[in-house]
Amino acid sequence: MPVVDADTHVIETERTWDYMGLSEEAFKPTSVEEASPSGEIRQFWLIDGRRFPRRANIGLETSEATREMTDIEARLAHMDQLGVDVHVLYPTIFLRPLTDRPEVELALTRSYNRWLADIWAMGKGRLRWAAVLPLLSMEQALEEVRWASQQGACAVFMRGLEGERRISDPYFYPLYEEASRLDLPVGVHSATGSFTLHDFFRDEPGFCKFKLAVIGAFHSLVYDEIPERFPRLRLGFIEVAAQWVPYAVQDLAKRFKRRGKELPKDLFRDYRLYVACQTDDDLAYVLRYTGDGQLIIGSDYGHADTSSELEALRNLKRQGGVDPAAVDKILGDNPSAFYGL
Repeated sequence: MPVVDADTHVIETERTWDYMGLSEEAFKPTSVEEASPSGEIRQFWLIDGRRFPRRANIGLETSEATREMTDIEARLAHMDQLGVDVHVLYPTIFLRPLTDRPEVELALTRSYNRWLADIWAMGKGRLRWAAVLPLLSMEQALEEVRWASQQGACAVFMRGLEGERRISDPYFYPLYEEASRLDLPVGVHSATGSFTLHDFFRDEPGFCKFKLAVIGAFHSLVYDEIPERFPRLRLGFIEVAAQWVPYAVQDLAKRFKRRGKELPKDLFRDYRLYVACQTDDDLAYVLRYTGDGQLIIGSDYGHADTSSELEALRNLKRQGGVDPAAVDKILGDNPSAFYGL
């Protein structure tokens, strides 16, 4: 069974947008620089009239060539050094809302996905990726996910909130139906697609606007019984650690009881729910709630935030307190099952 890093990143560059057509040129992001009061030069993307940080969350333990995918062989060689067989690639710029115009979102996501498809084609089967969809237009999103499923995508990327909708909203049912048919899981990654939430928490470090949005999405999806409605859908909750799981499950159990219902006895297995843990989680405790078949782990390769640990997979093997058989599942069996590898 391959060792799978379930959460790694690419850093978008000007090349990411080279796949836009002539009719989409007006939507192409441009890079701008600005000097801070201290004289530091900061880079931004200018997208649809808004500025977004560029290269603001960079893991310096990785090289620019491997982060930005200008040297695929170097990325693969670094994976060999880390003892990892497969990287699952998530975006960076799309961790926040970029536009509220469907035509702009379509141009951005289509170009990004074609960039990732080319990366996959050069990656010798080791660089799989999560498709970013134009969710402001469901018809276009369904067309894009069908295309991506044939081009190395192994998941659908979603944020804790998409626009001003919870991701348990019936608006997303056609996507969940199609993802189920294509055998693609949904990876709900630390992020928000809501301008309201993002701008309200603009000056906080990311916990409220990014991480809590995903934990709230877990609660909503279970409470609204989305896994019951879509019995083949797999759902993963990525880059929010796993320490929150006991609290969320206990809260859901109380709320189900008020409705005269009970949570499934083996909630995570029965509902096909997966959580990306971190090495500093109390895994022995969390495993009592998830079971040993539903945890995965990622390094956050390319980034440098509270979830980043370049050697997380190797470190998980080194630490004690967890059954080695469970560790092997977290490193290989579970992410392979989740991503359908």
